[in-house]
Amino acid sequence: MKSEVIDWLATQQGAMLETLREMVDTDGGSYDKAGVDKVGAQVARFMAQHGIPVETLPQQRHGDCIRAVLDDGSGVSGGNTRQNILLMGHRDTVFPKGEPTRRPFTIEGSRAYGPGVADMKAGLVMNMFVLAAFRKFGGAPGPLVALFTGDEEIGSPEGRPVIEAEAKAARVVFNSEPGRPNGGIVTGRKGGVFMAFDVEGKAAHSGGNFEAGISAIGELAAKVTAIHALTDLARGITLNVGLISGGQSVNTVAPWAQGQIDLRYVEPADREEVMAKIHAIIEKSFIPGTRSTLAIRGEFRPLTQSPDSARLFASYREAAKASGFDPSGEFSGGCADSGFTAAMGAPTLCAVGPVGGKAHTPEEYLEIDSLVPRAQAVARAILALGPA
Repeated sequence: MKSEVIDWLATQQGAMLETLREMVDTDGGSYDKAGVDKVGAQVARFMAQHGIPVETLPQQRHGDCIRAVLDDGSGVSGGNTRQNILLMGHRDTVFPKGEPTRRPFTIEGSRAYGPGVADMKAGLVMNMFVLAAFRKFGGAPGPLVALFTGDEEIGSPEGRPVIEAEAKAARVVFNSEPGRPNGGIVTGRKGGVFMAFDVEGKAAHSGGNFEAGISAIGELAAKVTAIHALTDLARGITLNVGLISGGQSVNTVAPWAQGQIDLRYVEPADREEVMAKIHAIIEKSFIPGTRSTLAIRGEFRPLTQSPDSARLFASYREAAKASGFDPSGEFSGGCADSGFTAAMGAPTLCAVGPVGGKAHTPEEYLEIDSLVPRAQAVARAILALGPA
């Protein structure tokens, strides 16, 4: 069975590319629920064609979560033992509606281009074909679950509870974010908290009644300086107020202002320490008479490498070598859904998807010849797990 799974995947590059073309040419920005759900329908259709059961978990604001399950009962163990082998990926992209029409899927030489081609529609296609291979030939040492979510690019506000629930039953997790340009995978990621703070001041005519005003923009400026001062590069902690807005007119003392904060950190304990300092800055009025509030809009947990995750990486590396490449395990300052599964105690590897680069830009690309070897590596890593 092992050789049949691997050999079949070796013949599927053309089919993978055609499946990928349809996905890339479908709108799928995080806030375009209809578009993301259309990609979900493509996933469901593929699974149906291969006889793999699919469950749709409806979401109100963002793309529904699609859950495909392949379980022949051969690897089931009793009790509360974690059994599931989880393959994970997100269908949403960062691009505006109409981007696939303006910039459709194209192939130039050894690379494919298009919105979301690497981040992470190629990873979705890889997961789909890995499930199809095991459905066709059997041999999985436990239930295989593929989860296709719809809102990762904005912090998984609806997908997170679904991912965390799935992680509780997961023996291991392979998150198919794009492989690094050098072929490596990701074994550690920063956590991130995405926030907005609103400042209330008092409007006044800036010429005729200046002294009666209280500037929300002045208060925001003081808070931005204080927040940025919390950055500690030696500890991997960064604070960035990346968006600001406010004011009524150039000749009015600003009655309101808003800043949006990006916090990144490495160690789980650092989150509470930095968040406490941010709250103190928001609560303090640098300019008397202003009032401020803070709201968390999205959050990712850090991906930390446990001893079990380290062993999983060692096994995956051997599987990759047998598939023709030798990946390094790298740390990334970017965030991903893999942090949620790791935080739930599931050994997790990230960026095991096909290799690509320049994500979130018009130059985003996929290395076509990585599609099959990366799929084979995941399949071999699954086979190496043995019964739970």
